[in-house]
Amino acid sequence: MNDSPAVLPWLVIRQDDNGNRYRVGQYATRDEAQEIADTLDGRGHKQLYWVERIGQTTH
Repeated sequence: MNDSPAVLPWLVIRQDDNGNRYRVGQYATRDEAQEIADTLDGRGHKQLYWVERIGQTTH
């Protein structure tokens, strides 16, 4: 049995229309994180969603 926690290196980040950024969740794969970001982005709100790896900042 493996007692170590699952590695979740992919983040979904949300930025609202005021420029505030929030971590939406952590995911095991980039594909999983991107699917969540795409679903949230498809809701038509003014927020921006993107995926980044922990330790990597793109915005």
